[in-house]
Amino acid sequence: MTTPDQLRAIAEYLQDRVILVNDDEPAIAFDPPTAGEMAGAGLDRATATRLTSAPWWQEMVDEIIDTPAFAEPEATPAVVLGYAKDLIREYIGKRFELDS
Repeated sequence: MTTPDQLRAIAEYLQDRVILVNDDEPAIAFDPPTAGEMAGAGLDRATATRLTSAPWWQEMVDEIIDTPAFAEPEATPAVVLGYAKDLIREYIGKRFELDS
C-alpha cells in the first residue's frame, strides 16, 4: 500500500535529480531513475515500480527536460529549474492514485 509520505519522499527524490546544466541559456537535465535505484535510496520499491511503469512516466520525463522551451523568455534559470521540478509534483499529484 502506497502512503502519502512514501509518495512525497519519491517526489522529493525525483526533484533532487532535476538539475540546471547551463546558466546562460537554461537547459535542464533529468536522469530518470529506475525503480531499483529508488529502492536502493531507501524509497518504497512497490511505489517506485508503479510510478516508473505508469503510462505517463516518459511523458513527464520529456516535459521536464523540455521545460526551458515552454518558459517565458524573461524567466531566470532558477525560475525555469523551479518549473521543471514542479512538474514532478503536478504529474504525480494528478495522475498517481494512492492505494485505498
